[in-house]
Amino acid sequence: MNREDVQNILPHRGHMLLIDGAELRDGVSVGRYTVRGDEFFLQGHFPGNPVVPGVILCEMMGQSACLLIKGISLQEKWTPYLTGLKRVKFKQKVKPGDTIEFQTELVQQKDSFYFIKGNGFVGKELCVSGELSFAAVKEE
Repeated sequence: MNREDVQNILPHRGHMLLIDGAELRDGVSVGRYTVRGDEFFLQGHFPGNPVVPGVILCEMMGQSACLLIKGISLQEKWTPYLTGLKRVKFKQKVKPGDTIEFQTELVQQKDSFYFIKGNGFVGKELCVSGELSFAAVKEE
């Protein structure tokens, strides 16, 4: 699934769509993003040493996870709202030129709440990991 396909699933647009593509592999959502170097979040973070901010890595991981939720709820229109982050750890810097791949999997679902575990890798190096929770709110 490419960036255009992702836009048919996620409500994010413009600079806030932070994955280039995604797919479901055996119940695991795999999303990826290549850091070009001209992104808004690199401006000033840090001059002369651009590094993707941790909060942006969490958003990227969350967008990848939403594809997993969408795979579960295909019949309904919904908007995913991030409701929590736990045990988030940053292990390596993500810089311009890096392609980060996120692997997220559903741990538990309670009604419209989804609890997901995720990891982000550049190559084989773990860069970010954490647990995310979402509320999937139906659109009217």
